Amino acid sequence: MLPGVLVSLACLAVIFSLIDLKELLKAVQQADLRLLGLGILLGVAWLLVRGMVWRTLLRERASYKDVFFTLNEGYLLNNILPFRLGELGRAFLLGRKASLDFWQVLPTILVERMLDMAMALGLFLGALPFVAGVSWAQQAALSAAVIVGGGLLSVYVLALNRERVLGLLERAGQRWPLVGRLLGGRAEAFMAGLAIVTDGRLFLKALGWSLFNWLFGVIQYFVLLRAFYPQASSLWAVFCLGAGSLGLAAPSSPGGLGVFEAAIVGALAVFDNNHSKATAFALSTHLINYLLTGLLGSYALAREGETLAGLYKQLRALRQKPPAEA
Repeated sequence: MLPGVLVSLACLAVIFSLIDLKELLKAVQQADLRLLGLGILLGVAWLLVRGMVWRTLLRERASYKDVFFTLNEGYLLNNILPFRLGELGRAFLLGRKASLDFWQVLPTILVERMLDMAMALGLFLGALPFVAGVSWAQQAALSAAVIVGGGLLSVYVLALNRERVLGLLERAGQRWPLVGRLLGGRAEAFMAGLAIVTDGRLFLKALGWSLFNWLFGVIQYFVLLRAFYPQASSLWAVFCLGAGSLGLAAPSSPGGLGVFEAAIVGALAVFDNNHSKATAFALSTHLINYLLTGLLGSYALAREGETLAGLYKQLRALRQKPPAEA
């Protein structure tokens, strides 16, 4: 956890060395509250569509209600627990609700995250030619695009050659008992979860929902930007959303505190050099996300009789449980 915390602290230190606290408070006070309210509503819509993305990747084997509330439970856990335990948490929780194997649910989250990275890179690289002064970022973004594209291709190849991969793993387990104990029934369940990428109809449907989801993200950012920058254009929204999403992928403290703000402030600097106002926008956007996922996630945990402490203990003990039959 320490490296991520240090990265977050370093980002926050840089940001607060650039801003004027009085200007920051002034920017918050002058923000258009009507647009901030609309941004909150769009955030709810974003989460609703997000549920459709994940449910489709699950091949619709869970109810939308279970998927939506579990999604927010996972985001709540990611915001407050280290090691991105929210991703394991939602695989664990949904597996119990929908009678699915944990190792079948986990691959769908992996595919979802890869799609997110691809979308974020697409937005960032698509906006880059129209943004002045950021040529330094092009090489890094292209390198990341190659990595993400390679990851998606690898997942597809694995899923397409499921039987061959399982055969290799079985022989490895027979040769090395430790590998066999570690894999157990997990490998077959995991490969079954990856099957979505070889189902052309369902994968295209998931991709369509993902595109729709990110469209809502662009609209939300545009509205929230207008609350602080009346002159903001859709290009600002596309570039900031791409940069902010890529920033969240960096190692950080729980919730991406610091790295998200640094990415947004850096992105807005190419349009407007007022770092205090950019920080006000970044903090407000991050706070809206915290509030929405926090309220929905807390409600979902409460209605299921779960507590954060209890769930944390269950996640830590998860690796000690015998694998379920696939």
